[in-house]
Amino acid sequence: MLKSVLIIAGEASGDLHGAALVKEMKKLDSEINFYGIGGNKMKDSGVELIYHSDRMSFLGFAEVVKHLPFIRKVQSQLIEEVKIRKTKFAILIDYPGFNLSIAKKLKAIDVEIFYYISPQVWAWGKGRVKKIKKLVNKMFVVFPFEEEFYREKGVNAEFVGHPLVRELTEYQFLSKEDLIKKFGLQEDKEILLLLPGSRKHEVKDILPQVYSAAKKISESFNMQTVVACASSVDESLIRELIPDNDYKIISGYTYDLMKHSKLGIIKSGTSTLEAGLLNLPMIIVYKTSFLTYLIGKTLIKLKNIGIVNILLGKTLLPELIQHNVNSEKIFTEAKSILTDQNRYNSIKSGLNKLWDLLGNQNAAANTARKIIQHINEKS
Repeated sequence: MLKSVLIIAGEASGDLHGAALVKEMKKLDSEINFYGIGGNKMKDSGVELIYHSDRMSFLGFAEVVKHLPFIRKVQSQLIEEVKIRKTKFAILIDYPGFNLSIAKKLKAIDVEIFYYISPQVWAWGKGRVKKIKKLVNKMFVVFPFEEEFYREKGVNAEFVGHPLVRELTEYQFLSKEDLIKKFGLQEDKEILLLLPGSRKHEVKDILPQVYSAAKKISESFNMQTVVACASSVDESLIRELIPDNDYKIISGYTYDLMKHSKLGIIKSGTSTLEAGLLNLPMIIVYKTSFLTYLIGKTLIKLKNIGIVNILLGKTLLPELIQHNVNSEKIFTEAKSILTDQNRYNSIKSGLNKLWDLLGNQNAAANTARKIIQHINEKS
């Protein structure tokens, strides 16, 4: 009997993890039919996209309010699909604003909910834990401390490993020589890597100031600037924001760039963990709308926003937030790292500890096995 599962991932990292999870689930049960929201990777893995995730790339309180009519339309259509297909199971991946909202609607029509990759409720919005306890049947978490956090609050949670560990372990990296040759980079200059985000508004908010600093850093330290372009961002937007020719745009080889760069300036998020696991010293930047920032500042209780710093329990990497994301401060932090070899080595040594903290489990395979077992028991 064909079983249908709704799966929702609203951003680039969720698309990657969702695709891996779907592939593992299909290995165990080829009769499952997946549909919902995701990106190209999930589509390629066999998910029928009702909406593409590039239409869902809004973030923050102000941005969500502006898009409320569209969000309601998408949720209504998904709920209608669930009813038509008589779907009994849903997998939600991160993306808490949308996913916790639709979870309430799904629960009301008796859909069982699996949540893979927890919202960062331990950092802010701890009131959401009550909602998660009420709505989510099983939470599969990717950081060890999250399991204890949830279980103390009565949520059925289990640490399954972090998907990036397996992805990076299995990734076939280009050598630095091949990377330089493939993209016409300069052999005699180290790479300064910029990752301004996977959403258009993030790139608009962050890239101009970051590039202004990068230009000065490159000139001062004989480096070359490379912008790693997310699949959800059109290169033309970057060209529009930075009209000169003193940099390269490279899409699709972010892991290779992280491995072979000297320093990164990276928007806070999954990319900072990827770069950390690949041992790239970096400056973490984050900027959003003024209203979102004010509300977030009230809610966030943690000392750090960067997941690498949170995992390590200290501020190993500099964090620049909101008005501090400016050319002068970014340059000052970069100069401090690049002129102090002891500090640079200390950062690399600290980043090496991330592998031990996250372990070596196959998160997608572990999660797939547990979900399939549950589905088969209920079918």
